Amino acid sequence: MRLTAFTDFGLRALMRLAGEPARSFSTNEIAAEFGISRNHLIKVVRDLAESGFVATQRGAGGGFRLARPPQAITLGEVVRALEQRQALVECFREDGGDCVLLPRCRLKQRLAAAREAFMRELDKTTLAECAYPGRPKGAAPRRAA
Repeated sequence: MRLTAFTDFGLRALMRLAGEPARSFSTNEIAAEFGISRNHLIKVVRDLAESGFVATQRGAGGGFRLARPPQAITLGEVVRALEQRQALVECFREDGGDCVLLPRCRLKQRLAAAREAFMRELDKTTLAECAYPGRPKGAAPRRAA
């Protein structure tokens, strides 16, 4: 399985929030710390908020923070929410894609079972178990991409 960069950014942001769950973070701060695009991170945070993983606040002193305790969020539910628009293979698309092997394909069922096994494994791990506390004080920040 390969996760999109979008999901990777979302998991990184959530892991960082879980490292200090009572604190709000700015997108600039997270983007700089992980060396990722702020513009992409803004889109990720929007999806995380729509999915109920983060709460956002605009304006001075605003930012985003976990909407639920990190122990109550599994990696599986995050990956499902962020990857929902990406089909593992073309025939998994809602419209069925353009696969000439259907309906006699013997691969689709096995790929679906593998995807579910992958997600079940991610369901066993909470965000709290993957919390990232951030860099030590005085450490230089990474440059944003």
